[in-house]
Amino acid sequence: MRVDGDCLVVDVPGRHPIRLPLTGGERAARLVMYRLPRESGIVHGIAILNAGGRGVLDSPGARPRHLVEAFAVHAGLLFEYRPHVSEREGYADIETRARGWRNTADVGLPVRGAHSPHEVALRLRPYDQVSGELRPCEGALEGTPCPATTLSWDGRMLVATDPVAGRSLRHMPAALYHYRYERRVLVSGKEETRFLTGLALLDADGLVLADLPGEWPAHEVAAFAAGRRLPVHDALVAPSKEVRTMLSRRAPSWTRLTGLEVPRLSRAKKTVAVCAGAAGLFAMAYVVTTGGWFAWRGLSALGGMLLDLLDAKWLAVFFSPLLVVLKPVRQAWHTWRIRRGTALGPPGGPYLSVTRGGTPGGTLRVRLGARMVPDDVEIGPDLGRAAGLMAYRHERLSGLFVVDGEGRPVRHLPGPWPLEDAHRFAARRGLGFEVRTLGREEYLDLTARAHDAVP
Repeated sequence: MRVDGDCLVVDVPGRHPIRLPLTGGERAARLVMYRLPRESGIVHGIAILNAGGRGVLDSPGARPRHLVEAFAVHAGLLFEYRPHVSEREGYADIETRARGWRNTADVGLPVRGAHSPHEVALRLRPYDQVSGELRPCEGALEGTPCPATTLSWDGRMLVATDPVAGRSLRHMPAALYHYRYERRVLVSGKEETRFLTGLALLDADGLVLADLPGEWPAHEVAAFAAGRRLPVHDALVAPSKEVRTMLSRRAPSWTRLTGLEVPRLSRAKKTVAVCAGAAGLFAMAYVVTTGGWFAWRGLSALGGMLLDLLDAKWLAVFFSPLLVVLKPVRQAWHTWRIRRGTALGPPGGPYLSVTRGGTPGGTLRVRLGARMVPDDVEIGPDLGRAAGLMAYRHERLSGLFVVDGEGRPVRHLPGPWPLEDAHRFAARRGLGFEVRTLGREEYLDLTARAHDAVP
């Protein structure tokens, strides 16, 4: 589907293109994205209406809403989303046809401009061509390896398989949650935005049963779920804070399948790396004293490129030998800070610290990980500020809430947090501290009301 002058052109494989005027009394004026429940499953599609509200084109097929809306903006059409609650209501709405009405089922939607995170021409399949297996097409972050995770059906059971880890999950989820949220990272000292995508399985209360990071094709997700009448919550363009809060609401059986191999050094490689680091220290000292620091930097850059070509990045310690010394020193420094109550959490993140900054009470800093921009919350008794910490347990789950003066959750950080360390950190920084065991309803309420979270 494309715009050609004053016409909307629909290219249909094996047939002549359909041309719809964009001017005049019979012009294409409105693009409707519909969802229609039928006995055989959920039908998704788009319809083009003329200025009189009559249909001139119907194209069944599941499409990402943000792509369809972006194309409507580009074509100058009004966009509507109509999730019909019954088949009768839907057909009464979209079956009012104009003369020359057409139906097509395999249409591409080219998207131009900055409306979408990806500049793609999306080839769509009819809604009834439901695949028996679903796979991600790219990594969760742009440029990362594609996960080997797969989804398939076994009767009414949804089976998620991670062949790399040798794990398989079987659930009957109440819905799928297709998400995309923002992460801010530091690249060469500058802040840049990256987007993390994935698919989550939700239970009846909206808690996450399983998190499956990866770029899952939106139209294939919709078609895969429609075959079993499984709802799909589209959070591809939802606010990032809302998505992160949703993903932090873990069910007691929560798990994450990455579908990726975790790089681990063998004992032999670790021995070689330590020896290479020691040799690198001597080499660096010799080159710096004879040729100067810039000579060593040039040699390090050349060596790094060579190791990339040989796929032996773990040997980079030879050209960065200070890592051999700095890593254990950094670990010891962080452990000392935890014992003094000036930090809380593992050195790789997420962990908490306090900076004074320019605010009277200081700033609670949530460091999310290496090269990631920290999340700062001002300290104080007011609404939305950090006034205390609440460590909780719920069945097999544990986590930490940063709460304001009224006890409202400001940040949610699920995962294990040592209670003794948390109490010491809160007391050192003048924050309140509480440990609670939460029931089901209380857990659902607090996790849903958090302003932001670390999934």
